[in-house]
Amino acid sequence: MANHTKSEKPAKPHADYALFAHQNGQWAKKVRGKTHFFGVWRDPDAALAKWLAEKDYLIAGRTPPANLNGPTLRDLCNRFLTHKQHLVDTRELTPRSFADYHRVCGRILASLGKERLLDDLRAEDFEQFRVALSKSLGAVSLGNEIQRVRVVFKYGYDAGLIDNPVRYGAGFKRPSRKTLRLERNAKGPRMFEADQLRAMLKKSDGQLQAMLYLGVNAGMGNIDCGNLPLTALDLTSGWLNYPRPKTGVARRVPLWPETVKALLEVVEKRKAPKSNADAGLLFITKRGLRWSKDTQDNPITKETVKLLKSLGLHRPGLGFYALRHTFETIGGESGDQVAVNAIMGHADASMSAVYRERISDERLHAVTDHVRRWLFGKSTKHPK
Repeated sequence: MANHTKSEKPAKPHADYALFAHQNGQWAKKVRGKTHFFGVWRDPDAALAKWLAEKDYLIAGRTPPANLNGPTLRDLCNRFLTHKQHLVDTRELTPRSFADYHRVCGRILASLGKERLLDDLRAEDFEQFRVALSKSLGAVSLGNEIQRVRVVFKYGYDAGLIDNPVRYGAGFKRPSRKTLRLERNAKGPRMFEADQLRAMLKKSDGQLQAMLYLGVNAGMGNIDCGNLPLTALDLTSGWLNYPRPKTGVARRVPLWPETVKALLEVVEKRKAPKSNADAGLLFITKRGLRWSKDTQDNPITKETVKLLKSLGLHRPGLGFYALRHTFETIGGESGDQVAVNAIMGHADASMSAVYRERISDERLHAVTDHVRRWLFGKSTKHPK
């Protein structure tokens, strides 16, 4: 190749062109302190394509494979998210779960590289990925995210994009149970005491107060309340019949007089929703929108945090969902865990659950009455 002087170097094809013209007649890029070459000056498009194909390897300090043909991480994530979107469309997957998978695919691509070939991934890649995840996630969140990553690659194997199951290595594991226990102990109990709950109920009103009652009376979480349909309520006889959105498990819950009163007030003052899709929901914001939002900044969570801060009760790990922890903890002291699980909507794969056809209303009443006595020191009289 002929020698070239600096004055002969061509200008970049456009301002954001990633490479520079090297004096040896090739387009080049310095990565990790070393200059790499990608093609001659006369073919900048081919040089750029070669850079894009190899950049993830070079940035990671790896030698690009000789054959760069084959499915990439970008291909895997696109296929996976398309599959999950179909499940959302058929209501087999919640938008919130899809958002979680979309986020983890973004993390996979950012950490491992969009153009990395699937068959070029190594255990050390996943070990480094876990280190990166652990810098921004607690032990519980880290474990959940690692599981989602494994779901993505399991799909790739099942879909034929990967010939063999991925070898993650010993370093890509969920945190140990000991680590989870230590983190949980450091945060303190994830439940409310009776005096705290009474203060929360006294200071709140309207829809938030009704949701708080549903949380401690029926073990309902944020998404449960946000998606609660009017048809699930029988406020005349005081019952909630509502399959849990997360598990699809049917729930039948006796409602306290205080809960019924708060819900009746919500029904009376309920705003007309802006969207026809929300027409059947009980809880509608003052702007005519649904309370359920498939993001981390769930409106119910935000309002609960405001309430807790105003009472001086706010701390990490203590939010609206702690009401489910409270119901489970106190309800379990009734001595009827089967009835507690039924109210909570827990999926039960045991053989006894397969044969159990119903749980009597008396047993359900006994659990919710126990929680009410703990909270208010009151017992509920039920019609014979």
